[in-house]
Amino acid sequence: MLPSSLNTLKISIALSALIGLSACAPTKTNNNETASAANTSSSTPSQAAIASAHPLATQAGMDILAQGGNAFDAAVAVAASLGVVEPYSAGIGGGGFWLIHDAKADKNIFIDAREKAPAAAHADLYLNQDGSVNRDAAVNGALAAGIPGQAAAFVHLTDHYGKLPLKKTLAAAIQQANEGFPVYHHFQKLVGYRLDNLKRYPTSAQTFLSEIQAIPEIGYVIKQPDLAWTLQQVADKGFDGFYKGESARRLVAGVQAANGIWTLDDLANYNIIERDPIEIEYKGHKIVSAPPPSSGGIAIAAMLNMLSQYDLSTLNNADKTHLIVEAMRRAYKDRAEFLGDPDFVEVPTQELISLERAKNYAASIDMNKATSSLSLKGPKNIQEGFHTTHFSVLDKEGNRVSATLSINLPFGSAFTVPNTGVVLNNEMDDFSAKPGEPNAYGLVGNAANAIAPNKRPLSSMSPSFVENDDAVALIGTPGGSRIITMVMLGMLEHFDNKPVGDWVGRSRFHHQYLPDVIQHEPNTFSAAEINALESKGHKLKNIGREYGNMQAILWDKNSGEVTAASDPRAFGKSQVSELVTE
Repeated sequence: MLPSSLNTLKISIALSALIGLSACAPTKTNNNETASAANTSSSTPSQAAIASAHPLATQAGMDILAQGGNAFDAAVAVAASLGVVEPYSAGIGGGGFWLIHDAKADKNIFIDAREKAPAAAHADLYLNQDGSVNRDAAVNGALAAGIPGQAAAFVHLTDHYGKLPLKKTLAAAIQQANEGFPVYHHFQKLVGYRLDNLKRYPTSAQTFLSEIQAIPEIGYVIKQPDLAWTLQQVADKGFDGFYKGESARRLVAGVQAANGIWTLDDLANYNIIERDPIEIEYKGHKIVSAPPPSSGGIAIAAMLNMLSQYDLSTLNNADKTHLIVEAMRRAYKDRAEFLGDPDFVEVPTQELISLERAKNYAASIDMNKATSSLSLKGPKNIQEGFHTTHFSVLDKEGNRVSATLSINLPFGSAFTVPNTGVVLNNEMDDFSAKPGEPNAYGLVGNAANAIAPNKRPLSSMSPSFVENDDAVALIGTPGGSRIITMVMLGMLEHFDNKPVGDWVGRSRFHHQYLPDVIQHEPNTFSAAEINALESKGHKLKNIGREYGNMQAILWDKNSGEVTAASDPRAFGKSQVSELVTE
């Protein structure tokens, strides 16, 4: 990251504060960027593109492309930067899912870098003596943290797919951590959400709060020299720089001193898993998405398979919404009932994404009446933490990355390990602490997602591609259990030939089987549409705020044009460039 870029961002933030904006883009206020192709190409894009949740992260990735790196190198740079400048959403103390396309091999690959439960974890880890769930221990502090996968993902991508060494791809993040980044509105908002818990842990308070342990002012510079040290260990030593040696000793000592259960063996034994993505066909499009332990790909495939039985273009908005909700309801029922870590439980993937199952479900939909979720007789649902991050990268060779990363709640467990700068995730709360008991969001999990040693918790993170002969789309978003429905709604915009800005900007609604209610953003439906949906028996809940932070890219293979967009709800930046890669 060049110092001039940091200065530009400071100026942009100051201007945004003056005019009341919470998003930043150097060239367009809607955060979208489009570049027209100089030459038509059907085999490779004419431009590279990056869309991420923060301008500094997008710039870090673009700088790597300019240095001759490919999409995988740029993805490491973007992710590492996001871990510095979005400490509330992702970081080296968390994990994530990376859907990649290796253009040379013409292959889609899913990289599972999800956190794992420590070896000492067990099904009753968060139960009090009376059998109740200790919600505080499951959410806050070192005991809530799974073994992170982020650093291992950096190493795996670099060793197997990248062109540049980690010393180059992590350099921007290291510089940003040392020199600091200016506080912006969204950072303030998320600090406010977790303020009391950040105050509980001295290292977190010293790092992310003002001198008086308050929410920092806009422009206040957050420096993280300890995090820079940890990132440098990874840059110098790869896997051993985080999971072994001095970094591991510091992490384990800090966790155990705070009543956590990590061991050196837990870190040394962490492993990345490459899995086959979920793939289905939908009306001429190939959908490529996340397999278990993500529930996203299966749920998206199930919903689209159900919708494929209808001609959506013939329906008015209320009827189309009704149909989409009924598909959501059924897919989320299956999600709650069957899904977990496939290395621990048998997930009937092919059955769940089969057209036969979708046709049976579609036949049960009454276009005039909402189905009662309880009549479907599935278990109660589960939901994960809602603050995650997503980014998309496309290079001129046709390599691409759609990655969704998380530490679960904003600022994860709120615990920063002393002398490392590592904010720990609280992904252990994504397990079912006790089947039949609610997690942090009042929703209930099932036995398939129960805590077990070395198990990966279920997730909704859904990095995805949509491919056909004419175009390739990269799409994903944060948002907890709403991720799945957001990605699917964005795909529907693409299927209607809407521009990429419409995918990320459309109003959103969500149904997850239980609670039996349509949640929606303000101004999603007209009064007439609300009346029509209620007349069918739906209950609607305006959640009073916008949600999600989608980052998307579209490559038109006929014209060669590449377009990209960042969600206007947040602070991201998309950029398309004519950068030449070596």
